[in-house]
Amino acid sequence: MEKRDVEIVVISDVHLGTYGCHAKELLKYLKSIRPKTLILNGDIIDIWQFSKRYWPETHMKILRKLMKFVVEGVEVYYLTGNHDELLRKFADMQLGTFHLQNKLILELDGKKAWFFHGDIFDVTMQHSKWLAKLGAIGYDGLILLNSLVNWVLNAIGREKMSFSKKIKAKFKDAVKFINSFEQTAADLAVENGYHYVVCGHIHQPEKRMIGADHEQVMYLNSGDWVENLTALEYANREWNIFRYDAQHFVKDEVEPGELSDGEDLHNKLDIGTLLQKIKLEIA
Repeated sequence: MEKRDVEIVVISDVHLGTYGCHAKELLKYLKSIRPKTLILNGDIIDIWQFSKRYWPETHMKILRKLMKFVVEGVEVYYLTGNHDELLRKFADMQLGTFHLQNKLILELDGKKAWFFHGDIFDVTMQHSKWLAKLGAIGYDGLILLNSLVNWVLNAIGREKMSFSKKIKAKFKDAVKFINSFEQTAADLAVENGYHYVVCGHIHQPEKRMIGADHEQVMYLNSGDWVENLTALEYANREWNIFRYDAQHFVKDEVEPGELSDGEDLHNKLDIGTLLQKIKLEIA
């Protein structure tokens, strides 16, 4: 597959280290692009549920691929989210083309773009963090159960389903929260003179103009790599939502000096030791 040149790519809510993470699909996507700037807009590593008992090789390959982008000179911005909030104490760190920040402002073709994860708008996060963490564990369990059900449905030739989306659709409060989140982000963007506001957090990919006090701003959300498998791409002065489609990524692309997803990495990496070092760093 020929790599696509993209000026800016935004991904968020990957949740590496959880059962719901679609690391294999994300790796195929990352191999298919040649970005000038990559923005990781929060919740890339799920430190809330971090455990060396579950860290598949594909999850490590995502980190290796991100490091390879840095080595190749791609500007990589890691913006912290709530699930990786422990990294916030290292904010404003820079190593080569890698930047660890809480938010980011870029000028794109004369227009200002404001990037941040979005958990600051979540009342549960601000006042009942323990409840949010409990919900995260329940969500991961729901995704795991959903995966098993979809495996059965696929085996019998039935269409896959999303438990999470069905639950959100049935509860008006969930829809109300999403609408409130988007409007709040747009209001603040207009107030600060931004043309684009780019968030993650709510796992709801979106691209639309939102009005605030007779002014409009483009609200963008990169979605997630748990359910929607989406990213934002900026090229030719236009934003678009990329949606992963398995039929376009049938072949396992092997880059120079890299093993394929199907090959074993145990002889190359001591996963347990590496994760223990990361735990000690963030403790």
